[in-house]
Amino acid sequence: MTAIRVLLVDDEPLLRMAFTMVLDAQADMQPVGEAGDGAEAVRLTRALRPDVVLMDVRMPGTDGIEATARIIESCPESRVLILTTFDLDEYAFAGLKAGASGFLLKNALPEELLAAIRAVAAGDAVVAPRITRRLLENFAHQLPSSGGAEGDERLTRLTAREREVLVEVGRGLSNTEIAAVLHLAEATVKTHLSRILVKLELRDRVQAVVFAYETRLIRPN
Repeated sequence: MTAIRVLLVDDEPLLRMAFTMVLDAQADMQPVGEAGDGAEAVRLTRALRPDVVLMDVRMPGTDGIEATARIIESCPESRVLILTTFDLDEYAFAGLKAGASGFLLKNALPEELLAAIRAVAAGDAVVAPRITRRLLENFAHQLPSSGGAEGDERLTRLTAREREVLVEVGRGLSNTEIAAVLHLAEATVKTHLSRILVKLELRDRVQAVVFAYETRLIRPN
């Protein structure tokens, strides 16, 4: 089994130590480095190429949002998991827009942290679409005020059915719920979603929800 290589980023040394102890106890995980600020996180990610970067956002100097954007741009194979204090924190919203694969509360249980790291390493998102939708609705004022569904040429790559699936993903429905709404087999929904991510050049389901809001396929209530 290949261990999941994790970079820990937080300005609190004691918290980094606690995370390291939890990861060290796992047979399938390996902490490969620690960073105390965003700039160091970017440098170490480029040098170490971790599978997952566990990223705090509120740090002095280069914060976790800027660091996430720089990591996604230069090391797209490394996935970022944002650590935040509140589930509707504007920093979590900004982190998702910057390309993070999800966010986790800092007071999460160790088993929740480990499950999130494994999910992100496997290419999944660790934020439920409904929670992502709540984030977007709460911080909708930060979305672009101009443009719309026709403003992004990538939408023209989708079939009519794929666009319908994307709308339901944006509304926070699960694959099972989408299958029921659109009268499709769940396996067919999964196939459509995979094609949507490829065509729109998106990393995961969370980014698909953000895209649906940014292009105004979905409008906040």
